[in-house]
Amino acid sequence: MSSTSRLGKVRRTFVMTGCAVALVFGSTSALATPGSGVTGTILAQGTSAGTLKVKAKGRTDVIVRSITIAPGGTTGWHYHPGQLIAVVKSGTLTRTLQDCSVEVSQAGTSFIEPAGSRHVHVGRNLGTEPVELYVTYLVPKGSPLSLDADAPACAGS
Repeated sequence: MSSTSRLGKVRRTFVMTGCAVALVFGSTSALATPGSGVTGTILAQGTSAGTLKVKAKGRTDVIVRSITIAPGGTTGWHYHPGQLIAVVKSGTLTRTLQDCSVEVSQAGTSFIEPAGSRHVHVGRNLGTEPVELYVTYLVPKGSPLSLDADAPACAGS
């Protein structure tokens, strides 16, 4: 094959590739439509301390809930049958975990609570203003959002 023929083949390949790329990207943007009549309101926003890993198996109820804990208030010891994602809108939430370690989450932060009875915890408002949380629960279909539990031995009660 002569160098002129090869050059022609290479040019045709580049032209065809360019046309294919233009069709793909051109048709994608041509199919996009502007939104209309839609509004949204951010209820709370928080940034996690690290990577958030969310898991759910099978049919899952997704429930979004607003929770307020008054100064001096407590959730009581409990656990969740599914994971939850929480955003602290205001105040400071102090959580004591199964191993009696303490996690403090201030306004503007978010966290995940893992599922299962191995993850017993209590949430407390040790501050002087209400703690406001927005919580998204991912629980097995039909499950309660939380289940009461005994305090772990390390909690002393």
